[in-house]
Amino acid sequence: MTLLANILIDGIAYGMVLFIIAVGLSVTLGLMRFVNLAHGAFAMTGGYLAAWLVGAQGWPFAWGALAAVVLTGLLGMLLEALVLRRLYRRSELQQVLFTIGLTFLFVATANLLAGPEVQLIPLPGWLKTPVDLGIRTLPAQRLLVIAAGLAVLLLSAWVLGRSRFGIWLRATVDNTGAAAALGIPVQWVYALTFGVGAALAGLGGILGAELMPLEPYYPIKYLVLVLVVVAVGGMGSITGSAVAALALGTIETASKYLASDWGSLFFFLSMALFLAWRPQGLLVARRT
Repeated sequence: MTLLANILIDGIAYGMVLFIIAVGLSVTLGLMRFVNLAHGAFAMTGGYLAAWLVGAQGWPFAWGALAAVVLTGLLGMLLEALVLRRLYRRSELQQVLFTIGLTFLFVATANLLAGPEVQLIPLPGWLKTPVDLGIRTLPAQRLLVIAAGLAVLLLSAWVLGRSRFGIWLRATVDNTGAAAALGIPVQWVYALTFGVGAALAGLGGILGAELMPLEPYYPIKYLVLVLVVVAVGGMGSITGSAVAALALGTIETASKYLASDWGSLFFFLSMALFLAWRPQGLLVARRT
């Protein structure tokens, strides 16, 4: 019973980290139809900024994490406005090659500025406090990760499905010319969507620093995991990404507890079975 509880709790926490990072990529791939393989670099950027602000500059954790998320989002908007929007109508191969090159630029910059060492984000005492759930005692930080994942899931689903901005985004990606003619600020919609996706990736990098250590090759090391979540969940589907992240995160955690010598074999085997069963993903984004 204790082993099962450990697997479920750690699997849910790990899955929530994967979901928070992947949700922005799911939107850019599924709705904006832009292949952004540099998405993991924003997760690393958010984590690195939080480590610097909280660790080196002495900021309180909450303020440092918030500033890191906002700065990462602004960086995403800046890159979208200056560079990436010029690739929207290019081929997928050109998008892949450019964003892979951008990833290596982030890797080299992180290595130059901070060195090859793993970056640590000091946690405040209230996040280190053990919480007794009856079946297991765990630090409050794990509960924060789960709560943040649920909040991101609910807010993202509401924004895309029910808010005016969600309507603008779907209209923009369906017919950019018609959306602009109707007065929708197309360029701002794209920039803000990309920026929010980058900010959420940064949030995932911060909250998941314990489970996915921050080091210069972070964007390359974890890129496949994030892509798998998006592919299995269904591109553009927020709920699908959440279900896929939780399922795959739990499978990965169970394999580490029960068969650590096999590495991530069961994670990728599960991916193959899921996609063989539903090649389009578990859920498909609703288009209206």
